Amino acid sequence: MLTFDVRINEIRLRPGRRKPFELRWTVGPQRHSKSYATKTLAQGREAELRTAMKNGEQFDVESGVPASELRAKQQGTWYEHARKYAEMKWARSSAKSRGTRADALATITPVLVTDRKGAPAPRVLRRALTGWAFNFSERLPKPPEQIAAALEWIERKSVPMGLLEEDADLMRAGLTSLALKLDGKDAAANTVRRKRMVLNNCLRYGVERRQLSANPLQFIDWEPPETDDEVDWRYVPNPAQAKGLIATAPTVGPRGRHLTAFFACMYYAGMRPAEVTDLRKRDCTLPESGWGKLLLAGSSPNVGSTWTDDGTTHDERGLKRRARKATRDVPIPPVLVAMLREHLATYGTGTGGRVFRAAEGGRVLSKEYAAVWKKIRDAWRLTQVPEGVNEPEPDDKLAEVPYALRKAGITLWLVSGVDPTEVARRAGHSVAVLYRFYAKVLDGKRDQANEKIERALNEGSEGSAPPSE
Repeated sequence: MLTFDVRINEIRLRPGRRKPFELRWTVGPQRHSKSYATKTLAQGREAELRTAMKNGEQFDVESGVPASELRAKQQGTWYEHARKYAEMKWARSSAKSRGTRADALATITPVLVTDRKGAPAPRVLRRALTGWAFNFSERLPKPPEQIAAALEWIERKSVPMGLLEEDADLMRAGLTSLALKLDGKDAAANTVRRKRMVLNNCLRYGVERRQLSANPLQFIDWEPPETDDEVDWRYVPNPAQAKGLIATAPTVGPRGRHLTAFFACMYYAGMRPAEVTDLRKRDCTLPESGWGKLLLAGSSPNVGSTWTDDGTTHDERGLKRRARKATRDVPIPPVLVAMLREHLATYGTGTGGRVFRAAEGGRVLSKEYAAVWKKIRDAWRLTQVPEGVNEPEPDDKLAEVPYALRKAGITLWLVSGVDPTEVARRAGHSVAVLYRFYAKVLDGKRDQANEKIERALNEGSEGSAPPSE
């Protein structure tokens, strides 16, 4: 039942309560109240109700809300739908995917609101959405007061789902938000594309739930920025540099000595850091001489305990973009075989038979090997300084991160003439991805192939008899 008979009382303070500020109002014969953590939130809601009265809206007697809010509530909001989508995906997603999805939804949700009145600080709202609204871990702590207030605000302000189909400018603003970081700077092209994919899937789920008649993205003239996936060869070490960096590792202390073979696996076996972290002794075939083999069966990326099912900081999963039980065997040269044999003889194995372990036991953390790599790189760069120069160039990004060793190893395979299909298999790439990332190297191999074909054609022409007169 709708009525124009609405009366709003003063906000009442009720000390000792978690939400001490109570807003009271009466619609027809029915009294209503709602409590808020801060007076500002209560005043904001009061202003919304008074605006609806001033605009001549009727109020619903039973719920106490303006008729427009009642319709939106019955239809559902973007925020409610996005939470349902994230929850639906949660159980069958890896911890990494959960965090990535939450980040994408937390980026666009603050834009899809009716207005910005009383909005929390952007960083507070982003933290509330990423860490609580789109996180369905059973171990989440109770949100702090500031976070709870931010979640309450977005719940009230989120637009009805139907408005996404009606307002193209709103949808375009949402897309534009995906291309920006919190500081207003441009986000990386790959990040934008990944977030747009999450948005698109969430809207498709809206069609499935009959919240939308069609995916509104198909009607918006907006293109994500072009991506440049190709490796930047200025910062990839050549074979001599890669070997020099690995040889420097033992000189930076006990952790450098322990992780020497760790970094060598990235270069000589083209392994991802998460794959090296998960490497077990049982997966290593290490003969006394000649080539050996590593059987890669999983990876252990560091993702944070709030995104995993068991509360650990690492996500136990299969190889990247492979079925859970899929494996990948990688032949390794004698130099890496010798390094792994020496490592195992010196340090033994860690938890679960892992070849490498953290300084305090357990899995090697990304922040740990990154810190060791910085020491290795700094020490190695000092050996590369020309005579008469006191310090290396501060803007030199050569081998700035350990992952550069994997890129260097894959490049070496390609330059050596290994068939791209075999390189892709060893690296755990698809052939299409290999061609996208290593286009320049492969283009060079094409040039060599063209030269060989041209030589063969010319030799065939020289050997043929001239035409008779």
